[in-house]
Order: sequence, then C-alpha cells, then structure tokens
Amino acid sequence: MICPNCGNDSDKSIRFCVECGSLLPQAADNQTTEPVMERDPVGNKALIGFSERINDPAFASYRRQTTAWSFIFAGILAVIVIVGFFIYGETSSEMDNPEALYIGLGIGGMFLTIALLSTISRAMVKQWDGVVIDKKVEKKTRRNKDSDGRYYVERYTLYTVVFKTDRGKILNRSVDDDDTVFNYFEIGDRVRQHKGLGTLEKYDKSRDSIIFCNACSTLNDINDDKCLRCSCPLLK
Repeated sequence: MICPNCGNDSDKSIRFCVECGSLLPQAADNQTTEPVMERDPVGNKALIGFSERINDPAFASYRRQTTAWSFIFAGILAVIVIVGFFIYGETSSEMDNPEALYIGLGIGGMFLTIALLSTISRAMVKQWDGVVIDKKVEKKTRRNKDSDGRYYVERYTLYTVVFKTDRGKILNRSVDDDDTVFNYFEIGDRVRQHKGLGTLEKYDKSRDSIIFCNACSTLNDINDDKCLRCSCPLLK
C-alpha cells in the first residue's frame, strides 16, 4: 500500500507507514466504519488509541515513590558502608581513622550520587510518537567469568525491536533471552513513549491478550483494569 504522505510502499496488513508513521488509507477507512469503543468489562475489546489514563494521579505518585525509594535504598547502603569503614579503621591494623572513614564517606557519597543521577535521568525522559519499523533476532556470544575466576563463553539470543520516531530518529529496544516484548510488537505498530517513564504504549491494543503496565512494566492480562504489582491504571 502506498503511503499518501511520503510515497513509501508498505505491507497491506499494517496500519501505519513504517517510513513516516502516517495512518495508511485502508486503516483510516476502517476507523471511520468501525467506531472506537471502550472495552466491554465482560469482553475482551480494548480501546484503540492512546489512553488518557496516563494523566491519572497514580502515575505521578508512582514516580515520586520510585524517587523516594531510590534515595532511601542509597542512604541505607551509604550508612552501612560508612559505619563499616569506621569500625574497620578502629579495629584493623592495616588502616586507621580518619582515613578509613574518609573512604567510607566517599563510597557512601557515590551511592547517593547514583540515586540522584538516576532520578535526573528519569525526569529527562521525553515523550515521542513513532512506529515499529523492524524486528531482529541475533544469536550472540560473550565472555563471562565464573566464581573461580575462569573465563567461559556464554551463548545468548538478542531480541531487538526497532522504532522510528515521527522526527526521524531510530531507536532500539533490546532484551537478552526474552522474546516477550519482541512478540508484543509488530512491524507497523504505532507507539508512544511516555514522558518521565520511558515505557511504550501501543496505539492499537484491540488484538492483544496481554498488556504491559506503563509504570512498572509488569505484564498483565488485557482484561485487568489495574496493574497487579503497582496498582496503576493500565492504558487501554
């Protein structure tokens, strides 16, 4: 099917142009003859379109809790390290305080810095819309070290989904030895990455039996209304 926007020839089975992301004519015709419907609570139909439930206060609460727990965990580790090095400096003949204490403070500060950078990184995640343009399965090998310090070759499968944003940027999402996300997306799927979360939402979920939580990424049944792990609304 020829895209009226960019002229690219796309497969008839997909809804969006893999080159520019525009809705293809046949899919547009189907949308006008088949009205968009809310999911029937006793059925298995999903909303077609990007869900407004992303504006639910539960997502903002989840982001705040994630930030808080990051700093709590980093703080606990920092205290353990600082106290541990202080005790080591008091009891060991190899290192005295305040040298040991300074090392502990440095490592503890590193944990807090990592938590801060992670929080900033999440806050800088931007929203974008795009389309799936490719899927790749690659057999790979890598060197690992066992508990005895000996190297060995590990074989694994790399599953990659390739996206093209509406601004033309190519982005990859890859996972080792897990094809769940790979199978969830099809070439031609329209997607949106949500700001501050980095998770992806499908435009058309009507044919799916599963759905990922856009807060914690937990896999849920399409008939569920809230995530079984974090209780955030599922975007459908």
